[in-house]
Amino acid sequence: MLTRLDVTSTTSPLGEVLPKPADAGVNVAEIVKEILNSVKAEGDVAVRRLTERFDGAGGDPHVAIEDLDEALQRLDPKLRASLEFAWEQILAFHSAELSTPPTYLRSGVEVEHRSVPVDRAGIYAPGGRARYPSSVLMAAGAARAAGVLDVVLCCPPSPSGLIDQATLAAAAIAGITEVYAIGGAQAIAAMAFGTATIPPVDVIAGPGNAYVAEAKRQVLGIVGVASGFAGPSEIAVVVDGSVEPEWAAIDLMVQAEHGPDGLAWLIGTSSVALDAVDEALDVLLRTAPRRSEIAATFASGGYAVLVSDVDQAIAVVDVIAAEHVELLCDDGSRIARQIRNAGAIFVGPYGAASIGDYVAGPNHVLPTSRTARFASALRADDFVKHHHIVTVSPEGFALLADHVERIATCEGLDAHAQSIAIRR
Repeated sequence: MLTRLDVTSTTSPLGEVLPKPADAGVNVAEIVKEILNSVKAEGDVAVRRLTERFDGAGGDPHVAIEDLDEALQRLDPKLRASLEFAWEQILAFHSAELSTPPTYLRSGVEVEHRSVPVDRAGIYAPGGRARYPSSVLMAAGAARAAGVLDVVLCCPPSPSGLIDQATLAAAAIAGITEVYAIGGAQAIAAMAFGTATIPPVDVIAGPGNAYVAEAKRQVLGIVGVASGFAGPSEIAVVVDGSVEPEWAAIDLMVQAEHGPDGLAWLIGTSSVALDAVDEALDVLLRTAPRRSEIAATFASGGYAVLVSDVDQAIAVVDVIAAEHVELLCDDGSRIARQIRNAGAIFVGPYGAASIGDYVAGPNHVLPTSRTARFASALRADDFVKHHHIVTVSPEGFALLADHVERIATCEGLDAHAQSIAIRR
């Protein structure tokens, strides 16, 4: 089921031994570049042409705000209650993230920290193989907690040109201000460059396939791009035989069912534990509704890694830097604090990553493709700019003036030095 790797006796660096995530490839980068250039040059015309080409939908991509409220009213009441509960959890967590540092005072210099939200945030919610109202709530929750007033949603349409009703209902719960039935790289381009009908945004967030992730990479610098490379789903599950193998198996399937481009890692300190999970996978997969997606993920990116001990398991986790890490093993809390590279870490037998995907509170927009080495989960801070308001007292000026003049003179910046001398 999973490709077995034994690293117990390896003497080479794990980074050289373990398979690397597949590169998006030159073709993806070139295709995305062409799409971005088309939208930048032709605006709405290109957006409509590309939407018809990739999604089979024509017509005006703009979705009336009234449609969101109607979708919310028609939604199954129990599903609505769950989405609203998830929204409250997400908003509460991200609101708690924001804190203003106290005023800093040293050497006669007073620095006040001021956080200012961006004006417009762009949210991308995937479509296609599944619907993701949860992604709308997650990304919009971080933006709303930051204080962003205008939140724009782009989501791929069905061939009829419509966005899924549950996704629209989630947009209503989140107070989305603009919705466009646009998917793929063309949606990222429209939000980044703007068109005649879609004003540009300041920050783009949300998960997507390789084309969406590559488009966000290419527009970085034109707009802010929140979180790391939020591409196809990944999970790493660490087991030692102390947790039911079916639990580990289903959690591998949870992320694998998103589609064929993801990664599923099973890491175990004994071959017996790995065999037990593999057998459980075989049984569960027989009746899985999304069997083809899960099997495709396992075939191209499913690995079972045998490690010598917990320390080597941690080393493997740090190398693969997975989006989701589950510690279904003894002493998970201690192990979690030793892991350096992960998007999100779930501890203990009941710490299913699916809880984090929906209602735990922290964001499920997470770094993939090993970008967790330097990137983090989506946060309210991704939608905020930080200003430093600096005030210098006369006493502080007298204390600092000589130092500034000397450094400025050393660098040959005479005006810098003179700006101090003229104030003496």
